[in-house]
Amino acid sequence: MISQVVIFSTLILIAGYLFYGRYLSRQMDLDGSRQTPACQVNDGVDFVPAKPSLLLGQHFSAIAAAGPIVGPILAGIWFGWMPALLWILFGSIFIGGVHDLTSLTASIRHKAASIGEIVKVYMSRTSYILFLIFIWLALIYVIIAFTDITAQTFKTVTGDMAYGPGVAASSILYLLLGVIMGVFLYKFKIKLWFATSIFLPVVFFIIWIGPSLPKSVISLLSGITVKQWDFILLIYCFVASVIPVWLLLQPRGYLGGWLLYMTIIIGLIGAMFGGMNIEYPAFNLAGLKSLDNGKLIFPILFITVACGACSGFHGIVSSGTTSKQLIKETDARIVGYGGMLLEGLVGVLALATLMMIPKGSQSLTSDPNLIYAQGLAGYLGLAGVDFHIAFPFALLAFSTFVYDTLDVTTRLARYIFQELTGWQTKTGGFFAALITLLVPFLFLMFTKEKGYLVAWPIFGTSNQLLASLILLSISVWLIKSGKNAVYAIIPMIFMMTMTLWSLALLIMPFLKALSEPLQILALKPDAMISSIFGIILLSLSLMLIFEAIRMLILKPVEIGKV
Repeated sequence: MISQVVIFSTLILIAGYLFYGRYLSRQMDLDGSRQTPACQVNDGVDFVPAKPSLLLGQHFSAIAAAGPIVGPILAGIWFGWMPALLWILFGSIFIGGVHDLTSLTASIRHKAASIGEIVKVYMSRTSYILFLIFIWLALIYVIIAFTDITAQTFKTVTGDMAYGPGVAASSILYLLLGVIMGVFLYKFKIKLWFATSIFLPVVFFIIWIGPSLPKSVISLLSGITVKQWDFILLIYCFVASVIPVWLLLQPRGYLGGWLLYMTIIIGLIGAMFGGMNIEYPAFNLAGLKSLDNGKLIFPILFITVACGACSGFHGIVSSGTTSKQLIKETDARIVGYGGMLLEGLVGVLALATLMMIPKGSQSLTSDPNLIYAQGLAGYLGLAGVDFHIAFPFALLAFSTFVYDTLDVTTRLARYIFQELTGWQTKTGGFFAALITLLVPFLFLMFTKEKGYLVAWPIFGTSNQLLASLILLSISVWLIKSGKNAVYAIIPMIFMMTMTLWSLALLIMPFLKALSEPLQILALKPDAMISSIFGIILLSLSLMLIFEAIRMLILKPVEIGKV
């Protein structure tokens, strides 16, 4: 039964936190008496000490999005749920958790510096520039994948019901609600608990009222195509990345956090006590034997599950905002390592919504977000909640996770582009955001099929490759500080191998086509863009590896800088 799998997985993750997490804490020499940057600076703006329980919630909301839902479901469909489950558990405990904890610790040991700045200190300025370019390109593909999957959500049709327009209406109202909440919090200075008591119930009212808006409104939204939604969402990305964070990002993220935790609780209770049987095969033998579309279990499984097991994006968040709020070094285990294992649990619960579907079911042809939403709606149905309410709720909750990712990703990409170009003015920020969104716009407009499915391989690969490069920089730091780096080096080698392998598979058709010009012309525009990006990412990775080796050989080991 599904309950047994979920209970077993939960126990494994808890054991990983207790035992391997403790081992990592000793290796990193986490010391609760050592003063952290949050306490040293404490400027009330960026450096603000936060209790571990509050910081874990903020950190988890920032890192948990659509990745640990879409990735595990796609991998489960292609290869069976068992390979996906094993990688989620193994990866989150021994690779993803190590990545998140070490990147957070490295940052707090260097005055809350970003990973890029740490690369500049321990490697070279060339490495620093290459690393920033790589991050910028990886973030672009995050925007592509999550923009399109949200657009697909807004066109959802199940049976005879078109749920998408109602979800789109609720989403628009939800974003407006976030702006209103931000104004009340920062302009009228109302207390957070009071704002929560008012605005959180309104979120549920919005979920209910969205599909019930006047037919003229629903009809208007129904007439918007996926491509048009892609364009509208990219406009949203631009606006959200340049306006003050208090006006939308913070209040919307706070409300979205409530929905995130509610879906986890619903998924956990439903999976454990819903009495659902496992219908989907543990191993999809046809998928495992198939060579179609490059879906080889090695390495495709590891870049498809993506954030459910390991994510380079987490390292950017850990060293960007979380490290500036840690009260004690020992809290890094709770926030960094614990946050990754919680995301692994989200991946397990997403996989459980696939496990209850029989092989051959029409539901398997749906997008992963719909499979997830139908699973949650089924759990809520056991408690008597009508499907026509439960399903839109699950879809809107999914969309809020994506909004959080789109907000943060576009803003981070804008910062990086400004840092690379020196465009630090307000006008420079506008142009940096526009240039950042230009590639997603071109990709999505030229993609004839579902853009997120085309983009997912390069998104997963770039995200996992970013994680391996962060682990590479962490390994250089540890080695040059005279510390044991084996627990970082082994995951780095594994992830580097899988991601470079998948990149090679991705760009192979393009390289073969170069020998015959007519074949180049036959390539789809999106495939050509992905191939070019893949070649650039591969080149950047190889140069960064070379720089790391060069720095280790040229510069002596420096003791005492941990």
